[in-house]
Amino acid sequence: MDTGTHIVMGIALGGLAMADPVVAAHPATWTAVMTGTIIGSQIPDIDTVLKLRDNAVYIRHHRGITHSVPAVLSWPILLSGAIYLIFPEANLLHLWLWTFLAVFLHVFVDIFNSYGTQALRPFSNHWVALGVINTFDPIIFGAHVVALMIWAFGADPVWTMSILYVILFFYYVSRFALQSAIKQAIRNTIPGTNDVFVAPTMRYFQWRIAADTDRHHYVGQAYGRSINIYDKFLKKPMPENDLIQTAMKDKNLDAFVSFSPLYRWEINQYGEIYEVRLIDLRYRSNDYYPFVAVAHLDEDHNILNSYTGWIFSEDKLRKKLDFSHN
Repeated sequence: MDTGTHIVMGIALGGLAMADPVVAAHPATWTAVMTGTIIGSQIPDIDTVLKLRDNAVYIRHHRGITHSVPAVLSWPILLSGAIYLIFPEANLLHLWLWTFLAVFLHVFVDIFNSYGTQALRPFSNHWVALGVINTFDPIIFGAHVVALMIWAFGADPVWTMSILYVILFFYYVSRFALQSAIKQAIRNTIPGTNDVFVAPTMRYFQWRIAADTDRHHYVGQAYGRSINIYDKFLKKPMPENDLIQTAMKDKNLDAFVSFSPLYRWEINQYGEIYEVRLIDLRYRSNDYYPFVAVAHLDEDHNILNSYTGWIFSEDKLRKKLDFSHN
């Protein structure tokens, strides 16, 4: 989920903590717990600082180790210990308990969007991505804001947040039901479908879709069970030559492949420069595929430059690569 949603979830969890008699009866403990739930709801995303290095490192590691089993167990201990130094009169056990719940909830809700997390590390490096909730879901965020406002106007926080989470539970159930219906509609529309990717958008009924058959890639959009196919690409095996082998060892292309399960490739030549491009088919936007990995190589197959990330125009991509066809 996005930062804003994690923040309001942390505050809401702090309100729900009033259901704990120890927290409710001890103001210092409640203050410490609220601090713990807000920070705990954010701390797994500390790996966002990896963007300062480069996109390849960020793509490969974001929502990786900081969302893993050891991290989920370690963050609450570290945070509770630090907060306890500030609020030594707080109940440490209950502070740890609610901080742990905040960290766990952060990682748990992240698995429901299409990006997912490596929440099973170190047991598995598989990306767990259920793909039913957009990274920013206006209904989830808005419902939390409304609940927090109701609490601010004097309502009981425990009942308010309990009702909020019951409503959101049924909302999640409805998203799974809609996703299942869309996948079935895709299989009915495209006979012989092997793999189906369905990703939510901020609109409840509108979803991005991509599908594979033995011969083609299909990309389109679903509105409810109505399926619209926008692009159809012939599947071609990637050449096994020195150019491709060298390009695929580049850190940017390697990071892209580790993240993207559904992509197509292109090889273009501009004078003495070869371009190898990988294009993620899951994220079509305004007739453009913005998530790419590109490497430029010379005639001796030495990598000149490369890039992976979100680019919404060829001009911006060229600037990133510091390369001109002219």
